[in-house]
Amino acid sequence: MMKSKIYKALLLCCIIISMGSCSKNYLNVSDELAGQLTLDQIFSTPANARAFHRNIFAGIGTSSAMVFQLSTTAVRGVDNPWPAFTDENRNQQGAFRVEPPAGFNASSAPFSRWDLYLYIRQANVFMANAKIIPRVGGTSSGGTVADAIEEPEYKKLMAQARFLRAYYHYLLFELYGPVPIMDKTVNPNDADLDFERNSVDEVVNFVTKEMDAVAPDLDEYISLTDINNLGLPTKGVALAVKAKILVLAASPLYNGGFAEAMALTNKSGKKLFPAKDDNKWQKAVSALQDFINFSVGKYDLYREFTAGVLDPDKSIYQLFQAMNSEVIWASGNEAYGSISSGDGMVRRATPRSQGGYGNVGPTQELVDAFFMKNGKSINDPGSGYSEVGFSTVTEVPAGRSEAGTFNMYVNREPRFYASIVYHGKRWPVTNALIKFTKGNGNDIASNYSITGYNMYKRLNRTVSQSVTTAPKTFYRPSFIFRLAEFYLLYAEALNEVNPADPKIAQYVDLVRERAGIPKWSVSNPAIIGNQALQREAIRKESRVELCFEGQRYFDVRRWMIAENASGQGAQGGPFYGMNVGAETDADFLKRTQYETRVFTRAYYLWPIPLAEIQKSTKLVQNPGW
Repeated sequence: MMKSKIYKALLLCCIIISMGSCSKNYLNVSDELAGQLTLDQIFSTPANARAFHRNIFAGIGTSSAMVFQLSTTAVRGVDNPWPAFTDENRNQQGAFRVEPPAGFNASSAPFSRWDLYLYIRQANVFMANAKIIPRVGGTSSGGTVADAIEEPEYKKLMAQARFLRAYYHYLLFELYGPVPIMDKTVNPNDADLDFERNSVDEVVNFVTKEMDAVAPDLDEYISLTDINNLGLPTKGVALAVKAKILVLAASPLYNGGFAEAMALTNKSGKKLFPAKDDNKWQKAVSALQDFINFSVGKYDLYREFTAGVLDPDKSIYQLFQAMNSEVIWASGNEAYGSISSGDGMVRRATPRSQGGYGNVGPTQELVDAFFMKNGKSINDPGSGYSEVGFSTVTEVPAGRSEAGTFNMYVNREPRFYASIVYHGKRWPVTNALIKFTKGNGNDIASNYSITGYNMYKRLNRTVSQSVTTAPKTFYRPSFIFRLAEFYLLYAEALNEVNPADPKIAQYVDLVRERAGIPKWSVSNPAIIGNQALQREAIRKESRVELCFEGQRYFDVRRWMIAENASGQGAQGGPFYGMNVGAETDADFLKRTQYETRVFTRAYYLWPIPLAEIQKSTKLVQNPGW
């Protein structure tokens, strides 16, 4: 019988409880263990057991890996390729360039997460075989204390492995929908190693119950300023994962809104997607409330002050430059790279005139999504937005628009200036004026942005290629979860349960205040209490606050707005930027379609790799693939 890759790998590595004496090379499981070792040798030696455990963490993604690739590591599906596959970015390399306009199928779809089953398997093996290893012999002849894994460490290692197993199921669910649950090792002598998909409710219940079970055994809180703690899950992280999967489960894509998925069954006849249940929003509210209650005194929105006054520009920039109170979970891995070499985010996003490649281009649709500094959307009455003429004054503080800037980019909110390099923006360190017209160093002669914009968010403003004394790299961790996202999720879930709840505006306003724009009650009081208007406003806030962080791709799908009109969530059809290739400002500063993207309803869920479907007699493919 043909077997799925997930389970076939179990045979190859003899990874089962009953085969502790099977001699195999465990490099297939942990690349930190070289040589021929048995399971007994691994789990009887503290150093080997810890090395085996460490490799379970390799499935955690790198959120700064979003542009192309570093010299040695390609972007993975657990990383952050997703801004280029949604209405945020247009990248100019590889799958990032080809797939959005051309589309893909189940055999060619890039950025799979299916290999997470390898790490799930490793977690299962660890949990089945790890044990307390007593300290034997006191100290060695050299006075070194003998190594051991005593009960406190054992409990922590087991809790972390169990957390990661559930978290990887969450990541699979986020991309593919319902997937097979693998919560134990299996016997390779079984006649049938083939597995069918579990249902949406089964996967959600599994992850939430696992997070509930493991949370008490995880650290309550650890300082992420200690690099040794990066990547380690805590109780707060477990509460956050539980809340996120319950939000997914309550959202239309997984909750009765995707008609094609409602008809999907396993070959056994088992139904995979449930009927709509509005009570799931209350479950999400409760989980988010638990997390927010827990967060008090541990996490807080990051704020910087100048002369005792909140400085939104500094707050938004510095938020991403170092560990801080807003970060719930972060990885020590980073793919920002160097301005001088490699293919990390910094070099690929920096304009060519400043020593980069400049071929990461935010879409016009994203540019339009940023609010004005009065907190209104550009199309709102009284917003002050204009696409006619140029400014005559320089905005304060420095770093926003200056005299002579196209009015499209004037009087926008601080997050806009922290996120987008537009025609006429000053570059830090060199103070050079960035222009995308012909002859200005960033035109279509070679590496360039097809949209007429560059991504600016998260770049460090001290790094420079042309200034010899400036640093070429700047290390900072890759954030996985931060508090602002959960404030917005809480507001979203509350609105679905009770749109009159005052906490909806309260938590959105906390994010807006830090961003330097007025509260809803000032900028748009008419929306307060109106469920449909609040829903739209929360979605707009999330789009801006979390841009380029990997959430937008999944949000437009779980909300099922990907078929909306252009600029309102559309993932297919025409996409716009400025008129790259123009020689004059007047010709450049025109909305210009640069491509037509493919989106069908099949794209609401990622296809299970075709090779896995072909190997299995039980796996069924997602609708439309």
